[in-house]
Amino acid sequence: MPTPPVDTDAHRAEPQDGLPTPRRYWAMLGIWLALSMAVLDGAIANVALPTIAGELNASAAASIWVVNAYQLAVTVTLLPLAALGDRLGYRRVYVTGLVVFTLGSLACALSDSLAQLTAGRVVQGLGAGAVMSINAALVRFTYPKHLLGRGIGANALVISLAAAAGPTVAAAVLAHASWQWLFAISVPVGVLAIGIGAMFLPRTKGSGRPFDVISAGLNALAFGFLILGAESLARDGLAAGLWKLAIGAVAAVFLVRRELAQPAPLMPFDLLRIPIFGLSIATSIASFSAQMMAFVALPFYFQEVLGRTAVETGLLMTPWPLAVGVSAPLAGRLSDRYPAGALGGIGLTLFAAGLLLLALLPTGASSLDIAWRMALCGLGFGFFQSPNNRTLVSSAPVHRSGAAGGMLATARLLGQTAGAVTTAVFFHAAGAHAASAALATAAVVALGGAGVSLSRVRVERPKPPKAAPADEDVAETTGF
Repeated sequence: MPTPPVDTDAHRAEPQDGLPTPRRYWAMLGIWLALSMAVLDGAIANVALPTIAGELNASAAASIWVVNAYQLAVTVTLLPLAALGDRLGYRRVYVTGLVVFTLGSLACALSDSLAQLTAGRVVQGLGAGAVMSINAALVRFTYPKHLLGRGIGANALVISLAAAAGPTVAAAVLAHASWQWLFAISVPVGVLAIGIGAMFLPRTKGSGRPFDVISAGLNALAFGFLILGAESLARDGLAAGLWKLAIGAVAAVFLVRRELAQPAPLMPFDLLRIPIFGLSIATSIASFSAQMMAFVALPFYFQEVLGRTAVETGLLMTPWPLAVGVSAPLAGRLSDRYPAGALGGIGLTLFAAGLLLLALLPTGASSLDIAWRMALCGLGFGFFQSPNNRTLVSSAPVHRSGAAGGMLATARLLGQTAGAVTTAVFFHAAGAHAASAALATAAVVALGGAGVSLSRVRVERPKPPKAAPADEDVAETTGF
């Protein structure tokens, strides 16, 4: 009998186990530059908002769209752009996202009206969505499997340092230049990140599946209106938020019905059926919800209850991200050898203890009393974050790495939104005791997350298939 022709697409090589050095270090430098820009631009806009509103003659209610436009653009594009990365290749989508982000930064820097600035922030958010959704997949292809936790821990360190530096950078720029320079400084950094990314990031071949435009549109409607509705409900009451929630809920129903029948859905139900992946997503949502409840409540707590100034409040918030920067790399290294469920459970228990201790602070507490409690929260959160992210990324099949990264980022945003809305409800209902009640509730949520994390210890991680499926992403073994 004649030998049947070989299906080359179905017999592609297995992906190589990470990039060789020194290319790996250059690739990570490109990833870190992109992450730093995305985090810094979110932080500096919050700090500069009063200045921007004053110079553009905008009301506080209108100027908040400088922040909201960015966040919404990121939220509604995370899963679609992650799916696009699975189909087209991760580096292609990532570098394109960097180009879009840099052009958006330039547009913001050249703005002279609130409408122009808001439009520029939307463009920035579209680019940041690509960076955030594809980041984890690129780290998976950049680091060898046995060092993946180390790579994810290093990412967490960069994010925490950028978050800690954001307010300081914004204050320094505003002290010597106009607010436009806050966005202009991202342009040369973006150009550098684009050059490094194009040269050194791992090349991947996508599945080639057609992109589901209808599901992407339903995803945008569902997440956009559900988040807007929840915020309006907490801020303006039932009438303002209910109709938005209704539109989001209807879009979500149609999205779920459509996606359940797809082999590689944009909303990754196939991954959520993997027990350890689903439990890790639940743990992530709980932890980021508790984190955001604390981040929203603490400035009010420090200033209105403890009588601290705005400058003192900024300094007192700093030990948290710095402590994350200490514990996250350590936990990342440990996660390459020990179960993430146990490490995450320990971290979230410490996080819950820190939140409870903050809620019970006496009125005359010293700065040292506050600082070590904030540091305990950061140490616990960082000790949870890196192992959890490593599990999320590594438990998904290689050809679904983009979807796993997109879901990781989506879980973070969902948790943060839930935490912010919950805290707003406390401020409406609890009056003077709102901040301490929010912190105590955050401690309970974090402790619940610890329980979910510990339950993962009993869940057996799925074994990777021996042969790669036909549509699997592979890292090119040729040069760059």
